[in-house]
Amino acid sequence: MAKESAGLLFYRKRAGKMEFLLVHPGGPFWKNKDDGAWTIPKGEIQPSEDPLTAAQREFEEELGFKPNGTFIPLTPIKQKSGKIVRAWAIEGGWDPAQLKSNTFSLEWPPHSGKVQQFPEVDRAAFFDLRLALTKINPAQIPLLEELEGHYGLGTEHRKSSAA
Repeated sequence: MAKESAGLLFYRKRAGKMEFLLVHPGGPFWKNKDDGAWTIPKGEIQPSEDPLTAAQREFEEELGFKPNGTFIPLTPIKQKSGKIVRAWAIEGGWDPAQLKSNTFSLEWPPHSGKVQQFPEVDRAAFFDLRLALTKINPAQIPLLEELEGHYGLGTEHRKSSAA
């Protein structure tokens, strides 16, 4: 059975346009990757855990704050690995400079016997749709498009990228 993750697509509106909060994975494997490497804050759903509860927990662990508001369910997506990602959108304000991510341990360099701590998320930023489409893991693009469509703005990036 495919693993499942849950996450939150946090967004804000500025000057009539939506901006999406994306995070960059921490650790040595992601250090020099940018376009296509960013993601919504998400993580694995624990056995018998409610998916929305998992999404909220992961968001708080990765960013250091707990969002409150109305959670809009989005259509689950399937990533290249086969993992299913369940997501909810939520509007709010937060300053990415306040990022306080949890950490994980990894033997690095490989086979060195040295175990180092790395942040699960090393950066967070808000992006407008055009830039978010470049930064986000391509499998998660439908989440951005669905939320844009929810507000009737879904064709904006297609028109501008077709020019």
